[in-house]
Amino acid sequence: MAAPQLSQTELLDDRELVDRLRKGDEQAFDELYERYFKRITHFVGRRIDNRADAEETVQEVFFNVFASIDSYRGDAPFVAWIFGLTRHTIANRFKRKRHPTVPIHEEESETVADHPAAPANVPTPAQVYDVTERAIQLEVALAERLSNDQRALFVLHHLEDRPIAEIATRLGKSEDSIKSSLYRTRKLLLSA
Repeated sequence: MAAPQLSQTELLDDRELVDRLRKGDEQAFDELYERYFKRITHFVGRRIDNRADAEETVQEVFFNVFASIDSYRGDAPFVAWIFGLTRHTIANRFKRKRHPTVPIHEEESETVADHPAAPANVPTPAQVYDVTERAIQLEVALAERLSNDQRALFVLHHLEDRPIAEIATRLGKSEDSIKSSLYRTRKLLLSA
């Protein structure tokens, strides 16, 4: 399925918004989010049946847009770049869901227990240090930058893996309100 076509004015607006975003203009990201949210949601929803997974993927797409905006070179329209990023994000979600399997052949009398375990990916000391430092930065950001409501939303959705619909019902808010709050919370944590 081809990405939706944009008018010349929208293409120019996208370039301007990308330039503003690169300069740290948060409103530019909000405008890009509003412009593409419905299209990305529809695109992801057609590929991922589980609504909670689809919602999470959409949020991950926009997280990836924010985190990798500097990689957009402008060779192609922004709409093509964001849909390419969306396809890549979806593909990565499917890769993560795969579980290792052991082939079992009828002629083999060995059991699964007879096979040695696959070597584990052991992080280097530098990787452990980087992850530890980032975790400390995030803990500080969680404690100092987020309100109690933002912290609660983050914990419910990202740590307890609660779907947005359930959180909205529990807190008596709309799903869009929850999504918006989670988006702002992730932006605060990214800037930490």
